[in-house]
Amino acid sequence: MKVLLAGGGTGGHVYPLIAIAEELNAIADEEKILNLKLYYMADAPMDKDVLEENFITYIPITAGKIRVYASFKNITDLFKTGLGILGALWKVFNLYPDIVISKGGYASFPVLFAARLFRIPVIIHESDTVPGRVSRWSGKFAKRIALSFPEAAEYFPKDNISYTGQPIRKEVRSPGKEGGSSFFGLTEELPTIGIIGGSQGAQAINEAVLEILPQLVARCQIIHQVGTKNVAEVKTRADIILKDNQYKSRHKIYASLNNLQMKMFAAAVTLVVSRSGSSLFEFAAWGKPSILIPYPLAHGDHQKKNAYHYARSGACAVIEEVNLTPSVLLHEIEELLTNREMYDIMAKKAKEFFKPDAARVIAAEAVSIALRHER
Repeated sequence: MKVLLAGGGTGGHVYPLIAIAEELNAIADEEKILNLKLYYMADAPMDKDVLEENFITYIPITAGKIRVYASFKNITDLFKTGLGILGALWKVFNLYPDIVISKGGYASFPVLFAARLFRIPVIIHESDTVPGRVSRWSGKFAKRIALSFPEAAEYFPKDNISYTGQPIRKEVRSPGKEGGSSFFGLTEELPTIGIIGGSQGAQAINEAVLEILPQLVARCQIIHQVGTKNVAEVKTRADIILKDNQYKSRHKIYASLNNLQMKMFAAAVTLVVSRSGSSLFEFAAWGKPSILIPYPLAHGDHQKKNAYHYARSGACAVIEEVNLTPSVLLHEIEELLTNREMYDIMAKKAKEFFKPDAARVIAAEAVSIALRHER
């Protein structure tokens, strides 16, 4: 049985595929499927170590991104997309998988195009309330469509939809119960605020946090993931802001967090401040209250819709970026740290929101469809 995974561009596309791959391997062991082979086709491997750990073979292709704003790169990327389709047609034909599992995104388009042409069954998973263009297109011929948010159902054919929730990797889904604070050189005696800016960082969030840094470190600790492109600037500014401050060591800055650091982050933090992409499902899995600040330029305004759907469950607070000021952010953090009843309700609602079997459900359906295709 050959399973081809498609998607890429961000960890939000790749890591749910890894979660599904973990369950595919588990099912293969349980059901004595001896010939399971997993492949990942995209323009970049994203995380080679994780692919190797899950016995996934990476197959490179070219892929072009079509932006929603005017850019000369839209023209050059048309040629990349054309080359990607030609390459995918050849590589998918030679591989001829029994099923394709797609997370959408520009990198999955060439693979899905080839799968449709060769009549290979497709399962897609959509993480947002508003699907991207590739997911909406592939939803027209996909065998199954798995959703993290029920609101996304209006964009797809009704008969093939399943509200599964978000696939989360086992390592991230089950964080360490203790040792997180000491891992980051912090104490368990104080609350810890986790600031997540994503792989690109979140400039608006970083700016607001820096403005209230003295007030924050006076009463709590901070693990601040700022993005690779921002780390030097944030470190320099934080050093100036906290110069001679006795609590300077309570502010820990990271460009990004690897798997082990993320696991320890989940154990250490009291609450999370973040954008509202698919990472909010990780906060739900941890049972951590959060303050979500949607990225205002996200496709279809999906981050705002994600955030408010999650907020309606009672698991988080939302600050729209237009309303994001240092004082507003400080107020929301202090409210959660001082109002124990509110905090406990949010933690409980976060856990209730999470669907722990999402990856298993998708993997089991993929195996069922693939076995029929093999025959």
